[in-house]
Amino acid sequence: QVQFVESGGGLVHSGGSLRLSCVPSVSINSIYAMGWYRQAPGKQRELVATITNHGSTKDADSVKGRFTISRDNAKNTVYLQMNSLKPEDTDVYYCNADRKYYSSSYYNRNFGSWGQGTQVTVSS
Repeated sequence: QVQFVESGGGLVHSGGSLRLSCVPSVSINSIYAMGWYRQAPGKQRELVATITNHGSTKDADSVKGRFTISRDNAKNTVYLQMNSLKPEDTDVYYCNADRKYYSSSYYNRNFGSWGQGTQVTVSS
């Protein structure tokens, strides 16, 4: 299974910015669509942004205009630039393939392993 390593989280004040990084154990070009997810304790994981290997992006309404997903193929890294952070953005952030582009069996077989995530905490 593909492994993902996330980094870049931290503690910021409301209105601040952070840039998260994600490095998969395979070439990002081999993953059609990469996504950033977030999860609070006791809640379901939420997809916040997706980027395909054609460069098309899609953001959740909750982060539209504030978060930007991008990729650097040379560095094999996917980024999430987060601006104008709000306390409600406080979560653990994870990256993985965007499951809606794959069958459940394929996804679970290849992308079923999640990284440790990176904690983002926004103080008011």
